[in-house]
Amino acid sequence: MSAGPELNAGVAQRLGRLVRRVQADARVPAVSAALHRADRPLWTCTVGGTGNTVGPQTQFRIGSVTKTFTAVLALQCRDDGLLDLDDPVGRHLDLPAHGELTVRRLLSHTAGLQREPFGDVWDTLHAPDAEKLVAELDRAERVLPPARRFHYSNLGLAVLGQLVARLRGGSWAEVLAERVLNPLKLTDTTAIPGPAATTGFLVDAYSDEAHPEPPTDFGAVGPAAQLWSTATDMARWAAFLADPAALDPAGLVLAPGTLDEMRWPLTTTDETLWGAGFGLGLILIPQGERVVHVGHDGAMPGFLAAVYGRRGGDGTAGAMGAAVLGSSGTATELFDLPHRLLAAAVEHDPAEVEPWRPGPPAPADLRGLLGRWWGEGFEYAFSWHDGSLRARGVGDPPGRPPAVFTPLPDRPDVFRTVSGREAGELLRLTRDEAGAVVRMHWATYRFTRHQETFEGYDFRAGS
Repeated sequence: MSAGPELNAGVAQRLGRLVRRVQADARVPAVSAALHRADRPLWTCTVGGTGNTVGPQTQFRIGSVTKTFTAVLALQCRDDGLLDLDDPVGRHLDLPAHGELTVRRLLSHTAGLQREPFGDVWDTLHAPDAEKLVAELDRAERVLPPARRFHYSNLGLAVLGQLVARLRGGSWAEVLAERVLNPLKLTDTTAIPGPAATTGFLVDAYSDEAHPEPPTDFGAVGPAAQLWSTATDMARWAAFLADPAALDPAGLVLAPGTLDEMRWPLTTTDETLWGAGFGLGLILIPQGERVVHVGHDGAMPGFLAAVYGRRGGDGTAGAMGAAVLGSSGTATELFDLPHRLLAAAVEHDPAEVEPWRPGPPAPADLRGLLGRWWGEGFEYAFSWHDGSLRARGVGDPPGRPPAVFTPLPDRPDVFRTVSGREAGELLRLTRDEAGAVVRMHWATYRFTRHQETFEGYDFRAGS
């Protein structure tokens, strides 16, 4: 997909100022940020540096953003028929304990498994290898019942990484490179830091001294936190998570419908605030006005990362993603920055409004049903747009998506709701002797041309 005109100079300056302000206020030795969108060239900004030049190709540790890659690998296995999301992991791995936990629960952090592998890995900085990780699972606790609530677990994603490796017949890193990184051309994303990797720091709370953090290899816990990458690669990855069809039109990595499934919220991260949700390996942060940012944050010794794509809302461009990577382990202001960059880009440089163009007419046998219908005492408008039958409540707000129907080839006058209200349910048409549609049933509720009670009383007829 070719990019459009350059980002407006004023907008680029505004975005750059946001990055520089956070770098200065949060005292981050180095920050690299990037914004990807289908209608503009890639925008990047790097600030700082500690003895080595920092640029768009500088690698940072991305920590738990790694989990989004492991989640995609797991969904690839599902789509290829190698597993079901409701399979217990013990069906595919020989485990001494916790084999009854399902793939879906591990992906959504609702399995109740303890956060880290057995032992004090954050004291020793020595993570177990694959054999030890599995062997010591019987020493790891189930701290909550499955499905009780959200409980973040690096151990759970590490187990899924071992599952993917076994099903594909290679190491997790090999499978990731072959099945995700190479097809999406994420050439600067690696499991081992390259020569362009920067150093991570702990910045002293009461002075300007920055203490280098030791490099760490997380072994078998790598599927939860191992990767290194650049802001440019991660902005592209965020755009893929939000709009896969734009970056992977052939669905070589994952079908768009599967990403839809991953983005559906399965739990909230806080029972009272409801400010963030978790899907299948993805964090979902609502932005208001039917806009959601989808991605993940990451933290490792000396590094923080935040990688999010934007979906929905007026002015949002296709394939829109932002990434912010920083070489400080404590500058949590970095986590909010990609959301601010995405919002500022949409506000000050919105996507062009696509002109409406006439299209082909509705099929002859459906034209008579278009227009207003009543169901459950409420009025709905049925229409034909973009080659499909649609319906929306007459009082729905403009941003609410319509229900979309597709015909069942083996059942005349029966449609499946494929998205929107009552997704999955059937719409059945009833015709009179002349072939006119006189009644419909949607999710078994009766729809008529005029408002009726459930007993069939027609207010217009008065009887």
